[in-house]
Amino acid sequence: MESHTTVKVVLLACGSFNPITNMHLRMFELARDHLEDTGQYRVVKGIISPVGDGYKKKGLIEACHRLEMARLATENSDWITVDSWESLQPEWVETAKVARHHYEDLLAAEQNDDEVDTVKYAKKRRIEENESSAHHSRGDGIHLMLLCGADVLESFGIPNLWKQEDITEIVSRYGLVCITRSGNDPHKFIYQSDTLWKYRKKIHVVPEWVTNEISATHVRRALRRGWSVRYLLPESVIYYIHEHGLYSAESEQKNANVILAPLQRYTDASSS
Repeated sequence: MESHTTVKVVLLACGSFNPITNMHLRMFELARDHLEDTGQYRVVKGIISPVGDGYKKKGLIEACHRLEMARLATENSDWITVDSWESLQPEWVETAKVARHHYEDLLAAEQNDDEVDTVKYAKKRRIEENESSAHHSRGDGIHLMLLCGADVLESFGIPNLWKQEDITEIVSRYGLVCITRSGNDPHKFIYQSDTLWKYRKKIHVVPEWVTNEISATHVRRALRRGWSVRYLLPESVIYYIHEHGLYSAESEQKNANVILAPLQRYTDASSS
């Protein structure tokens, strides 16, 4: 029986999803099982937010394709949805701002409806965003948590990739659900970071017992070489990739000589 103190949680995953893989989808399932197993949380929704083209990552194909593949991958899920807001922005948007945007949406939706209906709500959004900013500090009814892999957690330590205040905002205000991968030691990284250590109780480290090391980089390499990627990606995504001729030697060179957006933005800021 569900406790009346159970906190409703929405999981937000930001990333390239280039392309989305079965492992990306598994992360949501693992996170939901882990959080609900504590008896403290009820996960009501998952949001996949592909990064915009302005991120300038090498080999990053157009957002329209990455969005459509994510939609195809989640069409059979009754709780994981895809949101296009971040990917449609003309410039790269910091993850902290993306989290803020979705949190404000959730608060606005709760003002109109006590119970967040996972899928119906996902399809009709944009409800009085401005009103919600006054309630930005906390939402007692629903919590947003950022879902990521251990590699994202460790990327917090890369110079000029993240603003320190963004890391603090993400971890302190929303919290993290971090899925472990072999070769990563998130507990050690948390210990070594004063910021992460301070907010360690808001970081949920989820072990992946059935290890599943599907990397989008390896998937793209296989596709370039004409190898099978069956069972690594949803069948509908594989069909879409072949139908549109995605992931070639040419596409992998996209942004090859361009500095990644956050590195460019924060390096310029620190030197000015």
